Formats: sequence, structure tokens, C-alpha cells
Amino acid sequence: MMKLTMLGTGNALVTECYNTCFILDDGGQLLLVDGGGGNGVLHQIRAAGYDWKQIHHIFVTHKHIDHILGIIWMMRMICQYTNQGTYHGDAYIYSHKEIIDLLRDMAGKLLQKKEAALIDQKLHLVEVQDGESLEIIGHPFTFFDILSTKAKQFGFVMGYGEGKKLTCCGDEPLNPALESLAQGSDWMLHEAFCLHGQADVFHPYEKHHSTVKDACESAERLGIKNLLLYHTEDKNLANRKALYGQEGAQSYHGELWIPDDLETLTL
Repeated sequence: MMKLTMLGTGNALVTECYNTCFILDDGGQLLLVDGGGGNGVLHQIRAAGYDWKQIHHIFVTHKHIDHILGIIWMMRMICQYTNQGTYHGDAYIYSHKEIIDLLRDMAGKLLQKKEAALIDQKLHLVEVQDGESLEIIGHPFTFFDILSTKAKQFGFVMGYGEGKKLTCCGDEPLNPALESLAQGSDWMLHEAFCLHGQADVFHPYEKHHSTVKDACESAERLGIKNLLLYHTEDKNLANRKALYGQEGAQSYHGELWIPDDLETLTL
């Protein structure tokens, strides 16, 4: 049974929750998507009931620090514990060329030589292309360039179950040119920086983000069965589920999910 656990749900500037990243789990086969802004990812993995040593597949969407710095910690831990003989098997990090080159450079500069020596030996940096498909944790993943105007960023479409699909849009609004990829998805993961009613407070459009209303209108138009909103502000955290749910229900009639950090959903 495929599960999704949100390790973090917040945008780059949150302090009351962790940055957006999550684990996909199919019977113990795990894929970590992004790493948040630091070694807090290790705490979140443990708090979610997982052992980071069981994670052998990682996907990184883009280079912003609230997504990539936790990956450096994962790389350090994987290499260090491999050398100690307590991390077993190979590990794979998937992303586009900019990220792969950046991770390789950072590893060479920040990790100890004996740790960095494991890059391409036990820890494999796998460059993926726009439109490329790979099997990861037993499922087909097709990666796509989200056409970001800020930093090169990839999302993915994952097939699972009996013809089901999950679309991860990254942390920007789904570009109209890519809507056919998400059309009819059983799940769509989409950022929602803030409530539409608070756009004048949080200024999502200046940051190339969307509101709850924007994301929900897109999901309604595309026939999305389940819409998961993340990468939010944290000023409304205590009442986020209710507030986002109320605004979203005005334009979206599928199942709307506004998870908290560490919440697990069955796909």
C-alpha cells in the first residue's frame, strides 16, 4: 500500500514547521523527495517513524536552500555510515544536471575526503532529463521541467496501483503548458503559499507562487481526484486546515488535503 508522509509542509521562511519535503513509501521501499533546509530532516525522518538508513532513493526538485541543504546532510550520513559498515547497499540521488553538478561540487568541498570518495561508488548521483522515465521503488517515474522562471526545477509523475497516477508539481504553480501531464491525476501535490484572501499580506505572486484558490481552481479544471497543498506560510498554522479548506471548497470539489508536518496519507 503506497503511503505519503509529509516531513515538512512549510515554505522557505517558516519557523513553526519544517520546510516542504516528504517520503513515498511502498511497503518499506522509500523515496525521499527534497530535504528541507538542514539537518532537521534527520529529526523529521525519525519523528515520522522511519530510519534514515532505510532510505536508498532521493529526488531533489531544485537548488533553493529550503530544499537542498538537507540533502547534503543525507549525503554525509550515507557516506559516513557506509564507511562504518552500518549503512548497507547503494544509494541514489536523482535530479537534473544543475543539481547533480551542485551536489557533486558541495560534496567535494564540504565532506571529508573518505566520505566524498564514495560518490559514484556507493552513492550515485543520477542525472535525469526532461521527459525521462525511470523505475524507482518499483514504480514508473516520469520527470518534467516545470518551466520555472526562478531556478531550474523538475517535478514528476508517478504511476502506481491499477493505472493510478500522482503528479508532483514542485513548488511553483503548474504551468499551463504542462497541464496535460497532470490531467486526471488521482493525486496532485501543489504549492499554496497562502490564502487568496491574504495575498496582500504574503505577496505570493511576487515570489512566483500561488494561493489556495489558484491551486484549487487548477485542480478543478484538470479533474484531480485528490489535491494536496503544501509549501505554505506558517502564520495561520494552528488554523491552516480549516482556513485553507474553507477557501479551497469554494472552487474545488474533489478531496482536499492540507497535511501537517509528519502526517501520513494513504494514496
